[in-house]
Amino acid sequence: MGSNSTGCPAGMKATSNGVFQGDNPLDYALPLAILQICMVVLLTRLLAFLFKPLRQPRVIAEIVGGILLGPSVLGRSTAFLNVVFPSKSLTVLDTLANIGLLFFMFLIGLELDTKSLLNKTGKKALAIALAGITFPFVLGIGTSFALRATISQGVDKAPFFVFMGVALSITAFPVLARILAELRLLTTEVGRMAMSAAAVNDVAAWILLALAIALSGSNSSPLVSVWVLLSGCGFVICCALVLPPIFRWMCRRCSEGEAVNESYVCATLATVLAAGFVTDTIGIHALFGAFVVGVVLPKEGPFAAALVEKVEDLVSGLFLPLYFVSSGLKTNVATIRGLKSWGLLLLVIFNACFGKIVGTIVVSSFCRVAFQESLALGFLMNTKGLVELIVLNIGKDRKVLNDQTFAIMVLMAIFTTFITTPLVMAVYKPAKRMAKADYKYRTVKRKNADTQLRLMVCFHSTRNIPSMLNLIEASRGTEKREGLCIYALHLMELTERPSAILMVHKTRKNGLPFWNKGCHNNSHSDANQIVIAFEALEQLSRVSIRPMTAISSIPNIHDDICACAESKRVAMVILPFHKHQRVDGTWETTRSEFRWVNKRVLEHAPCSVGILVDRGLGGTTHVAASNVSSSMTMLFFGGNDDQEALTYALRMAEHPGINLTIVHMIVRSEDVGAIVSVVDINDNASWSSSSTDEMLLSEVKAKKSSSVKFEERVAKSLGEIIEVVGEYSRGCNLFVVGRVPKGHVAVTLNNVKCECPELGPLCNLLTSPELVSTSASVLVVQHYHAL
Repeated sequence: MGSNSTGCPAGMKATSNGVFQGDNPLDYALPLAILQICMVVLLTRLLAFLFKPLRQPRVIAEIVGGILLGPSVLGRSTAFLNVVFPSKSLTVLDTLANIGLLFFMFLIGLELDTKSLLNKTGKKALAIALAGITFPFVLGIGTSFALRATISQGVDKAPFFVFMGVALSITAFPVLARILAELRLLTTEVGRMAMSAAAVNDVAAWILLALAIALSGSNSSPLVSVWVLLSGCGFVICCALVLPPIFRWMCRRCSEGEAVNESYVCATLATVLAAGFVTDTIGIHALFGAFVVGVVLPKEGPFAAALVEKVEDLVSGLFLPLYFVSSGLKTNVATIRGLKSWGLLLLVIFNACFGKIVGTIVVSSFCRVAFQESLALGFLMNTKGLVELIVLNIGKDRKVLNDQTFAIMVLMAIFTTFITTPLVMAVYKPAKRMAKADYKYRTVKRKNADTQLRLMVCFHSTRNIPSMLNLIEASRGTEKREGLCIYALHLMELTERPSAILMVHKTRKNGLPFWNKGCHNNSHSDANQIVIAFEALEQLSRVSIRPMTAISSIPNIHDDICACAESKRVAMVILPFHKHQRVDGTWETTRSEFRWVNKRVLEHAPCSVGILVDRGLGGTTHVAASNVSSSMTMLFFGGNDDQEALTYALRMAEHPGINLTIVHMIVRSEDVGAIVSVVDINDNASWSSSSTDEMLLSEVKAKKSSSVKFEERVAKSLGEIIEVVGEYSRGCNLFVVGRVPKGHVAVTLNNVKCECPELGPLCNLLTSPELVSTSASVLVVQHYHAL
C-alpha cells in the first residue's frame, strides 16, 4: 500500500481517487465504512425477516448478525476479515458504533419516566424489581468464582465480581417493551407490572455499572475509584438541577402540531455529546452521560417526541447495528472448547435463568400473584439485549473479561432473550374472549331504552377527535336515562422502531383520566385544548369517558378493538373512516391500513358497529351543549341495519339542539337483485320481517316530538333515490343510514361506483360527489349479528 502526497499512509486517508486512478476504495476509510454499514444493514434486516415468524425482537437478529460477521463464522476466513474488516478500520468502526450507541442511550433515558417510577410503581413491581436484581446479582458473584478459578484467572476480583453480577441481573427495558407489545400484553396487568419492574431494574443496573466501571480502572489505588464515584454523583446532581429548567423552557416554546425549532434540537444533541465527554473524562463511560441527559429531559409535550423522531431512524437503522458487529468481531465462539468451557456456559445460562425466574416467582407468590402470571413475569424479567452487550463490551475493553468469558456471556444473552417469547406464549395464555352472562345489550336497540348506553369510540389521530366529541355530545340522551358511558380507544400502531417511549407512556396512562392539572400551562398546545374538551364534556354533559389504548400491529389491531368491546360490554363500536375530505370535495386517504381494520371489525365485532365518514361534523372543535344546532336525516329502507340506525338517530334527536328528519323510503321497482353482488350480505344479519319495520315506524309515529319529523317518499329508480337524497342533503349536518338496507335489492345501483363496499351502497352514494352534492357527514351503522 503506497503513500499519499502528504506522506501519510493511504489507509489513513478518508476518500480514494477512484479505481481509474489506480486506487482500491477498500484501502480508504470512507468507502470501507460505507461497505461495512451496507453489509451490516442488509444482513441484520434479512435475519430480522427470518426471525419474524418466531416473534423475536430485532435485537436478536442484530446480535446474531454481528456474530456471523465476526471470527465465529465468516471471520474464520482471514481473507474476508482483511478485506471487509481489516484491523486498520476497527477504530473508525468503533467510533461510529459508539456515537450511534451514545444517542441510543439518550433515547433509552427518554423512555424512563422518573415521575412514573416514583409515583406509580406499586409495591408489587418494586418487590419484583428488587428480587430480579438481588437474586441474579448474588448468583452472578457465585458464578464469577467458578469462572475465575478456571478461564478468567488473573483478573481483579472486585470489578470482575461486580461486572458478572450486573451482567446476570440486567433486564433490557426497551427489548422487554417490544416483546410485550408483540405478545399484546403491554396493557395487561402482567405487562404493566413487568414494565414497571424493568424500569426500576434498568436504573439500578446503570448505578451498579457505574460502580463496576469505577472499580475497573487501571489505577490500583482505591482512592481513584472513590473520586470517580463522587465525581459521577456530582455530575448527576448538576444535570438534575441545571438541565431540566432549560429543557422545560424549550418545551414551552414548542407547540403541538408545529415544527420544533431546529436550534433546540441541535442544542439538545450537543448537550448529549458534551455530557458523554464529561463522563468519559471522569472515568465513567460516555454512554452514562448521554443516558442521564435522556432521563432528566421532560417527557411531556411534542419536544421529546420530536427528538425521538429525528434521532431514532438514523441511529437505530444505520449506526446501532455497527455496535453489534463491533461486539461480534470480539466474539469468537471457537474459544469455547472442551467440556469444561461448555459446562461453564451451561452454568452461566442456568444461573442467569434461575436467579431471575425463581427470584421473581418467589417474590410474586408472596405478593399473591397467580403462579401462571408469576412464571410469565419471571421469563419476561429474564430478557437481555443491548444493555447486556454494553456491559460486556465495557468489561472486555477494561480487560475484566477475556475472550472466552466474553463469548460465553454473549451466548447467554442471546439464549435468554431468544427463549423469552416462546416460553411466555407457552405458560401464559390470557383468557380468550368469552361472552359474559350479563352482556345482553350488544345493540343500541333494546327493550328498555332507559338503561345505560355504552359506546366505544376509536381514534388514531387528533384529526378524528373533534367530530367524535360532537358525536358523543349528540348521543347523551335525556335526563331520564341512566346516562352514557364512552370508552375512548386510542389506536396505536406497533411499528418496527425500537423506541418504546410512546407505548410506555400511553400504557401507564391507560384507564386514567385524559387530563392532568399540571399540563394546562401551555395554552398554545392543541393537545391541551382536546384535554379541556374531554374534561368539559364529562363534567357538563353527564357523560362518563374512560380512555383506553390499543397498541398492536395493523394485522392484529382489530382483535384488540373487538376484545375491548367484549370486555367493556359496549353496545356499539364507532370507527373513523380511513379517508378525509379535501377542500374541493374529493377524498384523500389518511391511513389506507385502517380500511382493512374497519373491514375486520365489521366481520368480528361482538356488538353493533358504526363508521363515521366525517366532513367536519360540528366544526374543528367540540361544540358546547348550549350551542349545538344540528340537522340530521335518517334514510330508512328497512332491515336490521336500518332499525339499529334509526334507534340511534332517535336517541340523538333527544338532544335539545338536534332536529331529526326520518325519511321512510318506499321503493317500488321490478329490478330485483341488481346490487347483491356489490356488497357482501350475511343471510341473517341484514334481513328482518316487514312487520318488525312497521312496528318500529309505528312507535316513531306515535311519539309526537317537535324535534322529529317523519316523512314517506316513494322512489322507482336510482335516479329518483338520488333526487330525494339530494333534496334532504341541503342544510343537513349528518346522515344516519344502515349499512345494508333491506330495500337495496329492489333498486339498481349498477351505476354507483362502490369504492368502499364496507360502507354499503347507500353510504357510497352519499360519499360520491358526482351523484350527491352534500357537505353532511355520514354515520353508517351495522346491526350486531351473532358470529
